[in-house]
Amino acid sequence: MATQLGEAKSSTELVISWEALPADFHLEDEPVENTGQPLLAGALRESLEISGFIQPQMLIASNFGLCATINGQFVAKAPDWVYVPLVNQILAERKSYTPNLDGDIPAIVMEFLSDTEGGEYSFKRTYPPGKWFFYEQILQVPIYLIFDPNGGLLEFYQLENRRYELKQPDENGRHWIDSMGLFLGTWQGTKEARTGYWLRWWDQAGNLLLWAVEQIEQERQQKERLIAYLQSQGIDPNNLL
Repeated sequence: MATQLGEAKSSTELVISWEALPADFHLEDEPVENTGQPLLAGALRESLEISGFIQPQMLIASNFGLCATINGQFVAKAPDWVYVPLVNQILAERKSYTPNLDGDIPAIVMEFLSDTEGGEYSFKRTYPPGKWFFYEQILQVPIYLIFDPNGGLLEFYQLENRRYELKQPDENGRHWIDSMGLFLGTWQGTKEARTGYWLRWWDQAGNLLLWAVEQIEQERQQKERLIAYLQSQGIDPNNLL
């Protein structure tokens, strides 16, 4: 299955096909640039799992190969976080994901900035293409997010007329993601011994989707308030069945 890409920055026409990962293709196994990146990706998934958002037909992964073949040359990029609403086949393990062949085009890709230049803004169209060009022009992912964990800046780009346009957050500093029915924004605090900026989810009513440690603390506080109320009414909570 091949498509031709027009409206590119060069007059050279690109032929894109969606083929499975070749058996002899070696996916780059680059080391994680810092310990914060896996924590950021894991925290995004954790609150979605706890809230019951994640369904078996979805694909949510980090540092996972997204594949396409451009002018006969196979390309794989591994974003720091990716969300695919619907896959054709539910698999226990995947080595890679090819949009259109394996299921939907990813609805969101995220890149977390680090001290090392990672090509997040690269529009390089020659082989191997830059990440920006690959996500925008080849995969045409609707939402591309670039997050700076050190400074807390979240750049939210939305695909409009085949180009990414920077979008401003709402009055609460959040972005609505229609494909997920959730808001995404930044949050500052501590989790797993990392203190700094995080990406967090909020539901349509503005309620923060909690992490496990927050949910446990919330339940503990609710229990303490209930005990205090019963005691104020002359009831011993230990005598209740």
